[in-house]
Amino acid sequence: MYIRIERGVSAPISRQIAEQIRAQCLAGGLKAGQCLPSVRQLARELVVNVNTVVRVYERLAAEGLIEMRHGDGTFVLPPPASTDGAAELKNHREQFSREFQGVVRRGLMAGLTLPELRHMLTEAVTEARGQISKEHNPETRHD
Repeated sequence: MYIRIERGVSAPISRQIAEQIRAQCLAGGLKAGQCLPSVRQLARELVVNVNTVVRVYERLAAEGLIEMRHGDGTFVLPPPASTDGAAELKNHREQFSREFQGVVRRGLMAGLTLPELRHMLTEAVTEARGQISKEHNPETRHD
């Protein structure tokens, strides 16, 4: 599971984490039955307070996206049968598009050229794919 926290932005860290896990559940990046990292492990990986991750997991469990099983772990539930999931995924993608346009605009205002922006995007995609593939590696465990 790949999560990126943007520090220094107006969105609270808990919302950033919840939105990314929610989007991955709805898009199928996290499969039904998949075990999520423990609260402590995710807090350690993201360098956030354990209570932040607890609140995120509880919120996502209340939404019916994950299930917290005491002593067993936290698991992704099957996607909702309603079209709310599709609409929410569409909203996440639209939000991403707006944020991406803002990043591009800031890059242009900082004097970056189109080739430089393309290079940065390619590097970011390569890095993200590498991190995602590490997490799908069978040797990776989530205790």
